[in-house]
Amino acid sequence: MIAVIVFWTLAVITVLSAMITAFSRNIVYSAFALLGSFAGVAGIYLLLGADFLFIIQIFIYIGGILVVTIFAVMLTQGVADMNISNRIVGLIPAALIALLAGAVMLEAILRTPWPHPGTAALNPTTHAIGNAFLGPFLLPFEIASVVLLAALIGAIVISRQAARAEA
Repeated sequence: MIAVIVFWTLAVITVLSAMITAFSRNIVYSAFALLGSFAGVAGIYLLLGADFLFIIQIFIYIGGILVVTIFAVMLTQGVADMNISNRIVGLIPAALIALLAGAVMLEAILRTPWPHPGTAALNPTTHAIGNAFLGPFLLPFEIASVVLLAALIGAIVISRQAARAEA
């Protein structure tokens, strides 16, 4: 019973924080609301016994991506005072796409045969994921790392060219 209450509390925190992130007119509030969303997802991973995903969510998303995003927002002068003139332009298509995506997710939720609580044992996942990365999935893992390195180098080259053009 406690696990169900904790799950629904985390789910509500995650969804409300995501809604604040998406719909807030202040980018600073959006960046800080993203913390609640990431933390809620991490809590759900912990509740499900996915220890590896929980730690990755904390280290990578909260510790890395969110901190860099908040620093970028806080160090950009006047970003909270920006006035966007065409705010209403994409509201109708966005609402239609959100309703369509919500309908698809609701259909998936209603048609999925959900397992009953207590049917799956909570086993650590870190060992199996490590063996998979160093076994049959080593080549795709390394290819993904090379693609991410190329994207990082491309981002550096583009930002340096933009900095030179401004100077």
